Amino acid sequence: VLDDIMDASHTRRGQPCWFRVPKVGMIAVNDGILLRNHIPRILKKHFRQKNYYVDLLDLFNEVEFQTANGQMIDLITTLEGEKDLSKYSLSLHRRIVQYKTAYYSFYLPVACALLMANENLDNHVDIKNILVDMGTYFQVQDDYLDCFGDPETIGKIGTDIEDFKCSWLVVKALELSNKEQKKALHENYGKPDAGNVAKVKALYKELDLEGVFTDYENKSYERLVKSIEAHHSKAVQAVLKSFLAKIYKRQK
Repeated sequence: VLDDIMDASHTRRGQPCWFRVPKVGMIAVNDGILLRNHIPRILKKHFRQKNYYVDLLDLFNEVEFQTANGQMIDLITTLEGEKDLSKYSLSLHRRIVQYKTAYYSFYLPVACALLMANENLDNHVDIKNILVDMGTYFQVQDDYLDCFGDPETIGKIGTDIEDFKCSWLVVKALELSNKEQKKALHENYGKPDAGNVAKVKALYKELDLEGVFTDYENKSYERLVKSIEAHHSKAVQAVLKSFLAKIYKRQK
């Protein structure tokens, strides 16, 4: 809810963003806060008597802090008046997605399960690393679908180009383009006009970023499978492989 307001997005899961619903508007800010406040209430209701209750609260607080930091880096790189494509790199992109997406989407649910099995999270850094890597791969897919996905299928209209996002696609485009193509990218990226967006997309096609992404996806999958199969527990392997199966070659 809050992310859509920050990004001025239009749709989410095939519906108008909550803040765009008539009579909601900026009341959505408070709605977002209310939703966030339900987390400790739900945890208290179901886990108050458990020996891992405090660890569970700590985990949610820490992951929320990491997510908000990722969101902050994401937002300050897109500030109006400070748009500078030359500062975009794969390392910046990785830092944003690691904090903004990977921790809460992939690490958090598995970390909850580990705590409920009375495990110490400090003993499972290897699992955390695999999940963060998986979350990064998931966000790269998201960046790709934002541009090349069908809005009907993915349930939202991509706005990364207009929003000057540090997307995996623009980082790869900067890496692969010649002087002329770089100039076109600098001139058109981050502009709200449909003509500018079309020029950026045409450049992506020219650079065959669809092919570059397919290669990235296949290599990421192979690397992740190798890392998962190196884990000593078959049960952990099964959980991690089930996560990977849900996202590999996804279309939405």
